[in-house]
Amino acid sequence: MTKTQLVGKLAEETGISRKQMEEILGALVETIRKSVKKGDTVKIPDLGGWRMRQMKARMGRNPADGEAIKIPARKKVGFTVAKSFKQHVLGTAKK
Repeated sequence: MTKTQLVGKLAEETGISRKQMEEILGALVETIRKSVKKGDTVKIPDLGGWRMRQMKARMGRNPADGEAIKIPARKKVGFTVAKSFKQHVLGTAKK
């Protein structure tokens, strides 16, 4: 599903205009982006959560020649799917 299709579907289900829904979706994404960048965790019940993860420096291997290389520490954005979402999608939800 593309962003345009998502906006259309949400607008249809809520009775809001497509333009307003696109603004709402844009504001949601921007709010999540800013919050995670600050280091906050953002959780949406029944969907999942975004958070900033600090990865430690480690040793790795160059796949071309097998030589050991040092991989520096870095930040990474992580998303964890909510258990209820996973159960519903995979068909394991209790009825």
